[in-house]
Amino acid sequence: MDWFSGGQEQRRFESFVAEVTNDLVRTGYLMTCDLSETEDLVQETLLRTARRWNRVRSMDHPAAYARRILVNLVIDGQEGRKRRRNELDSSNGALEEYADETANRVIRGIDARSDFRLALATLPPQQRAVIVLRYWEDLPETEVAGLLGCSVGTVKSTASRGLARLRAALNFNDHPVSYVTASANDRRRTTS
Repeated sequence: MDWFSGGQEQRRFESFVAEVTNDLVRTGYLMTCDLSETEDLVQETLLRTARRWNRVRSMDHPAAYARRILVNLVIDGQEGRKRRRNELDSSNGALEEYADETANRVIRGIDARSDFRLALATLPPQQRAVIVLRYWEDLPETEVAGLLGCSVGTVKSTASRGLARLRAALNFNDHPVSYVTASANDRRRTTS
């Protein structure tokens, strides 16, 4: 890469990339629910980090810097990605009128993680970001607030509204699913 002054800096950056890529992909996927889109966003995140590597490498938490770039890319680019997906969708929903909703529910019921991911995808980008960062990345409210550029109170209220929407979407009162309250290790196993 032309941005690095020597081979040692390039090796440090490559080591950093190897260390953070899986976490960035997991976070991005939970926020976008689209693996190819996530891969593009992670690539852009790493490119932007590489451009500022001389400054980033001296930070206390360079991975947090990269995560913030990713979160901002996801939130800021949501409308454009949605528009592109709609433009590329050749059916424009014409086949949906023929879908068998009972069969769809049965298929979705096979895997609770799938249900959860579908419900997570229905949240607005800000709520999805708060839920993913707070409960999957186990970040404290203050760090989530810093990443999103908002107050701790906004993080709390957004998380509360997001969890309420997830509960409603998953019929949480009738069939409790433990993904929202599971331990960090359990969540990492279920999202892999």
